[in-house]
Amino acid sequence: MSGIVFFDIDGTLTRGVTSGAYLAGLLGHERAMKEAEEAYARGEIDNSEVCRIDAAGYAGHTTAELFEMLEGMPLVDGVTRAVEAIHARDGEAHITSLAWGIVGEYLCERYGFDGFVGSELEIKNGVCTGGVACALEADGKCAYVRRLCAMRGVDLAACIAIGDSRSDIPLFELVGTSTAFNATEEARRSATHVYRGGDIAEALTLAQ
Repeated sequence: MSGIVFFDIDGTLTRGVTSGAYLAGLLGHERAMKEAEEAYARGEIDNSEVCRIDAAGYAGHTTAELFEMLEGMPLVDGVTRAVEAIHARDGEAHITSLAWGIVGEYLCERYGFDGFVGSELEIKNGVCTGGVACALEADGKCAYVRRLCAMRGVDLAACIAIGDSRSDIPLFELVGTSTAFNATEEARRSATHVYRGGDIAEALTLAQ
């Protein structure tokens, strides 16, 4: 098969808002989540603490409710075109993100991504408990990519990563090609390509 393309979610596939802030706004804990994300961006807390703060606001909500909410999440242009282009080359499109796995699951079902890895809410009988089952860190993205490439027999050098922030840097350094998508300066320095714009399919073309 052709190489595998790995996409971040927040700031890469989402437009103008992170998936966490978007859902928190609908669930009623937007302020707490915004403060947590800002502290993470400054390097003051890790993702496990962001997850702990955020997950509390999901208590009592069902996965079906969350999927319905995600239908309105703003995304960049070209998501469907990007996935279709990858599949046309006999490749796979996967999501590697610190965001909740339910967002990755939604994007797989809605847009045809082939798989995902992310942090996981604690869910029992389809209902969020308010706890965290797994808080992914940047090294978790790399572990997922290594496992998948080994299973598929794909060389890491043949893979592409597209992301925007410091949690994407270890993956940028792992794969052969990387695109910093409207990214932080730190992420831009680590990428092989830099894209500024609003179309993820155009960013993919730059990397291929």
